[in-house]
Amino acid sequence: MAKAQICICFIVFLSLWSGNFMEVKADSPRQWCVAKPSTATNKLQQNIDYACSKVDCKIISEGGACYSPNSLISAASVAMNLYYQTLGRNFWNCQFEGSGFISVTDPSYGNCIYKFHT
Repeated sequence: MAKAQICICFIVFLSLWSGNFMEVKADSPRQWCVAKPSTATNKLQQNIDYACSKVDCKIISEGGACYSPNSLISAASVAMNLYYQTLGRNFWNCQFEGSGFISVTDPSYGNCIYKFHT
């Protein structure tokens, strides 16, 4: 019995250590990075500032396709997704200190098409 428990613990350890439980493969189904709805407004703004310092965020500027609705959660989601897609769709590119999550449902709306790299 003890050997079985040790074996199971070892298998769990290897799974966690390898990172496979959180890995997002580039060839997996379509995925987008969006902001968690519970994220504080100051964190959303930090995410926008950070992502837009690394990628082109004209799409969320006034006149851009994703400017409306002019809300922080919407702008942050678009910026975070631009960053995530541009940097290779790795789960860690959507972390944003715990304020992002990967969606398999396309968050695009109206003329605002969320970028997706194949």
